[in-house]
Amino acid sequence: MKRRDFLKKAGIGVAASAAFGPVFAQGSPTVRWRLASSFPKSLDTIYGAAEVLAERVSALTGGKFLIRPYQAGEIVPGLQVMDAVQQGTVEAGHTASYYYVGKAQVLAYDCAVPFGLTARQQNAWMYYGGGLELFRSIFADFGIIQFPGGNTGAQMGGWFRKEIKGLSDLKGLKMRIPGPGGQVMSRLGVVPQVLAGGDIYPALERGTIDATEWVGPYDDEKLGFYKVAKYYYYPGFWEPGPQLSFYVNLKEWQKLPKEYQQAFEVAAAEANLTMLAKYDKVNPEALQRLLKNGVKLRKWPAEILKAAQKAAFDWYEEEAAKDATYRKVYTAWKKFREEQYRWFAVAELGYEQFAFPAV
Repeated sequence: MKRRDFLKKAGIGVAASAAFGPVFAQGSPTVRWRLASSFPKSLDTIYGAAEVLAERVSALTGGKFLIRPYQAGEIVPGLQVMDAVQQGTVEAGHTASYYYVGKAQVLAYDCAVPFGLTARQQNAWMYYGGGLELFRSIFADFGIIQFPGGNTGAQMGGWFRKEIKGLSDLKGLKMRIPGPGGQVMSRLGVVPQVLAGGDIYPALERGTIDATEWVGPYDDEKLGFYKVAKYYYYPGFWEPGPQLSFYVNLKEWQKLPKEYQQAFEVAAAEANLTMLAKYDKVNPEALQRLLKNGVKLRKWPAEILKAAQKAAFDWYEEEAAKDATYRKVYTAWKKFREEQYRWFAVAELGYEQFAFPAV
């Protein structure tokens, strides 16, 4: 596919024109939006995607379209961003769609599901595989239009006070883990808890929870989990490539001049790219620091991975059997996943198994 076609598909096309400056300098309206993030400023990479968006939109419109990001809790709590955008409390938000599976289980596929797509595969599905079109239709029912807005890459499997040697060690364990990951872990005996980022450390420190997952070494180090839980598991099979999303109130979106819409799409695509690139730079360094601080790195036992994968797909099939919208998305996603896994097993995995060092 030609580069021009990709840029058009990703929402980058005409918006990247050097003509932005003089076009927006004369006669264009000044638009000011507020954006609510689900994340604290201290998590500079994940929260920073909203800042990238705001800075780029302003630059592309000659300072005419201004978006001010607010960290979790400044306007609404981190887990209420979707409601705030839907109700028009803010014009835009930055969040993880699996936080809102209570509204519709299918929303998780806009972020991540256990044993799902990697970051590259998620982008392929969204931009080229029909994922974006499917979710535009779904989010329209909530009065929202969404845009891919970042990815952490494959996450870690979380922090545990005690070593997990097998399935029996999961029984009754209280773990902060939202969305589909929580659903699957609950089938293995875990008691899932849903907490926003800023609330996790105090709960782990007080013993309100026994374990938590979050993102990866860089953000986990910032939140200090290693101080109260020394066992660090991998991989985060429930989030192999979790996509963050920008939400925009659909009525406010429709009010924007077309050029401003294109500027927003360009900025969102840039934020989507740069978040993953930064995490890939900072995570290896952070992991080495954690290990020097006495963190004990552990790989999930094979019996847990096998049981979790079976539980995940059993659950997906159950949801698909009772919900037509879920079934439509799941069927398309599953077919795309199978194609991607076959290809990556040849090209990527074949190389990685030989070249990557054993842990």
